[in-house]
Amino acid sequence: INACQAVADVVKTTLGPRGMDKLIFDGRKVTISNDGATIMRLLDIAHPAAKTLVDISMSQDAEVGDGTTSVVLLAGSMLKSIKPFVEEGVHPQIIIRNMRTAAKLAVEKVSSLSVSYDIHTKEGEDMLIKCASTSLNSKLIAGHQDLFSPMIVEAVKQLDAAGALDDVNSLVAIKKIPGGDVRSSFLVKGVAFKKTFSYAGFEQMTKKFDQPKILLLNVELELKSEKENAEVRITDPEEYQSIVDAEWQVIYDKLDACVNCGANIVLSKLPIGDLATQYFADRGLFCAGRVEDADLKRVCKATGGTTQTTTNGLYDGILGTCGKFEEKRVGDERFNVFEDCPLSLTSTMVLRGGSEQFIAESERSVHDALMVVKRCLKSKSVVAGGGAVEMEVSKYLRQHALTIEGKGQLIISAFAKSLEVVPQQLCDNAGFDATDILSALRRKHAQDEDGKWFGVDIAGGSICDTFKSGVWEPSDNKCNSLGAAAEAACVILSIDETVVNPRSQDPGAAGGGGAAMQQQKPLSNMMGNAMDSVNAQQGGSRSGNLGNGVSYMKGRG
Repeated sequence: INACQAVADVVKTTLGPRGMDKLIFDGRKVTISNDGATIMRLLDIAHPAAKTLVDISMSQDAEVGDGTTSVVLLAGSMLKSIKPFVEEGVHPQIIIRNMRTAAKLAVEKVSSLSVSYDIHTKEGEDMLIKCASTSLNSKLIAGHQDLFSPMIVEAVKQLDAAGALDDVNSLVAIKKIPGGDVRSSFLVKGVAFKKTFSYAGFEQMTKKFDQPKILLLNVELELKSEKENAEVRITDPEEYQSIVDAEWQVIYDKLDACVNCGANIVLSKLPIGDLATQYFADRGLFCAGRVEDADLKRVCKATGGTTQTTTNGLYDGILGTCGKFEEKRVGDERFNVFEDCPLSLTSTMVLRGGSEQFIAESERSVHDALMVVKRCLKSKSVVAGGGAVEMEVSKYLRQHALTIEGKGQLIISAFAKSLEVVPQQLCDNAGFDATDILSALRRKHAQDEDGKWFGVDIAGGSICDTFKSGVWEPSDNKCNSLGAAAEAACVILSIDETVVNPRSQDPGAAGGGGAAMQQQKPLSNMMGNAMDSVNAQQGGSRSGNLGNGVSYMKGRG
């Protein structure tokens, strides 16, 4: 439990619009982020039980995309409020049973509180934009919500209309270009990718087409010399020339096939050589080789074309098309942009910004917001953020606890108290007095009929109706984080002993387990030593770690 709290303490300052960022240096590169899942992934956590917290934040990231910090906080807080019961000797199974009951009640309460919307109306669209803004609130690009939120909603709504919401990660591409201003980021309804490596002759190519036909290949269009180990016996020197000509003929046949099928743009996953580039340029075609696999798949999806692995038998049906193709300059990069595609599935967001870390963090923020909007479209219902839901659920659980006899009453009350960590941390991070604001919130939720949506007002340092303020989150997000946090707390409570495979003393023994143990970095000494001192105070044994390279003999000695 102590280890888990240490982990929760690391990420708790990143919660909310006034949350701080963490700078993590892993020996190679620097990451600046306040995305819970990113921080948890980069922390080198060696404690086996604390790794469950990493897992729940990962699952929250994959499932909902946002709320990764709060899920770790909730789990840490639940463990903290349950810790006294464990120390007093209440059986873990009783605690776990009541925790599960409380979590189930909490999730049901969130579902009953949620406000559903018809997403096809104007109000529904506002709801999506507000949810995207709430997600971006706590991120670096919070000041530019008016630019990013509509872009994100537009990209996801296109997918929803086509029924391809689940592929949001593969169909909405995010391209990063350092330099320029954040406000010059833009959304392409279609596909955009960076200009690929090109050979001499690309300057003469046509760079702009209307209604082009697009041929997608997985074929190398380069002049290949024969393999060195091939042996050809000739009797006459002139015959050698015919062999060389045959090699040239092979590539010319391929190029003719591409031109004759009526394509204006040729894209290939494999290289397109200088001969082919020049050949296409002379005939007014545009070509790009070494296109990334993901980009080629997106072009496939958007233009309705099919990737070919041979140039034989090309016909009209396999060609894709789009309204407009252009090679544009963005910053100091050139981009190939396909717009007005027949299948409006794919979109590309081009992010600009000063430094590389900033753009990387912007990308993570946009990814979170995309996932939130996707969830909103699926659940079609929202709840208010800013700690309002947690306070309301906490009040409901407190009232419910009074109807139960026995230890369950105390455990469910403790669970209810642990939910207050979210508004409390929001106040702490914004520099307000958490005690005053929490007691005001408790009073409001308990006494007023219309108090259920009251949460922390970050701007004014008091409480406000967060639903009216437009701090909205998808209800799935809350249900998932409450469920995952309670589940993780139960898993950690059900562990009564940690067994670590000891290293073998015999140098000749099979070192399988030993090698694996050595590769794993030891738990940061701080945590190990803290555990040592706690154990020593209680008269227990020490772990044998006194610091680097120092240990003492156990048993005899």
